[in-house]
Amino acid sequence: MKLESSDPVVAQIIAKERVRQQNTLEMIASENHASEAVMEAQGSVMTNKYAEGYPGRRYYSGCEHYDEVENLAIKRLCELFGCKYANVQPHSGANANFAVQFALFNPGDKFAAIELSNGGHLTHGSAVNVSGKWLTPVTYRLVQDESRSDWGYLDFDSVEAVMKEHRPKVIMCGYSAYPREIDFKKFREIADRYNAILWADIAHIAGLCAGGAHMNPFPHCHVVTSTTHKTLRGPRGGIIMTDDEELSKAFNKAVFPGSQGGPLMHVIAAKAVAFGEALRPEFKTYSAQVVRNAKRLASELSGKGYKLASRGTDNHLILIDLRPVDADLTGKTAALWLEQVGIIANMNTVPNESRSPMQTSGVRLGTPALTTRGLLESDIAEVAGIIDMTLRSKGEATKLAEAGQRVRAVCERFPMH
Repeated sequence: MKLESSDPVVAQIIAKERVRQQNTLEMIASENHASEAVMEAQGSVMTNKYAEGYPGRRYYSGCEHYDEVENLAIKRLCELFGCKYANVQPHSGANANFAVQFALFNPGDKFAAIELSNGGHLTHGSAVNVSGKWLTPVTYRLVQDESRSDWGYLDFDSVEAVMKEHRPKVIMCGYSAYPREIDFKKFREIADRYNAILWADIAHIAGLCAGGAHMNPFPHCHVVTSTTHKTLRGPRGGIIMTDDEELSKAFNKAVFPGSQGGPLMHVIAAKAVAFGEALRPEFKTYSAQVVRNAKRLASELSGKGYKLASRGTDNHLILIDLRPVDADLTGKTAALWLEQVGIIANMNTVPNESRSPMQTSGVRLGTPALTTRGLLESDIAEVAGIIDMTLRSKGEATKLAEAGQRVRAVCERFPMH
């Protein structure tokens, strides 16, 4: 039975969301538009089965085709990143991170990660997350001195100092609001000096790594976790990868039965589709265009007087400090104005933040979804002009209305497929 006839209320909500996505420019750096094939697999009959366990070792009968699709997802993922072992069952990036922590740590163990205010993630040791309550995070920072040419880049002196003082079991790299390339090789050199495990959470940059637009975490990292949406453009889910067989066994046990029950096999089927798409040559073209678009966005906004964290970008996102342009404009208000005109972004803390995380002095913008829709550098320049107009509008209705008309014109030129 069709959804429209069986539940018209939900059907209408979904239809409205489809219209919203068509008529807005999605610039949240952690979001993207999955292909019709990915969504078809996720909405398939694969949702109907319990498949606790792993291929060939299930706790339920009738799993022949579920073994087949999970093995395919693992094979494609390992080929994509050049690793030996992978677990595709984590329901999310947070679940993948928790499983790794469950496998590697005892309560109270130390691990090194970046400060949340410098671009980290809740699962990297935030006090409100199990990673901060159960474990002992020790933190490194970005370069803070704005007189330096590498201001806003990873401060490897800080990394070294933290490792030397605390001798944590694990060092984490990979961030949610860091606009520069991560040197996994350099992190591995530091990890080896202190006999530590190197763990990369590449949730934001996985697609760029897979597409050759960012350094691959392998063979440098002992373990790599990621989401499967964002730049990888798949369904919402998580993955764990490694080259170490013993670590792989530990991670498998930490996922099931350690922290999850039955895997979401319809999502794993969609992951297999997304990994297959990412193995195609056109995905490399896409990944390179994401970065070119982000660089153009950075140069356009920088030229209009906006202060960018690290003064630019090497990847898919930029972080704007609004204070030099409008000292009274908060990130929260800026994101609301942008949403009013049809540009979807998020408020974000910035280096040397002076406001609370519920207000912030910055906004984060990304180019993955716009690139999926087909926008190129010249189109991004036009979008940057609309962003500038919106942020300088002081909230005036006429200016916001004009910016909204310009957004709708861009959306009409690049329809959703």
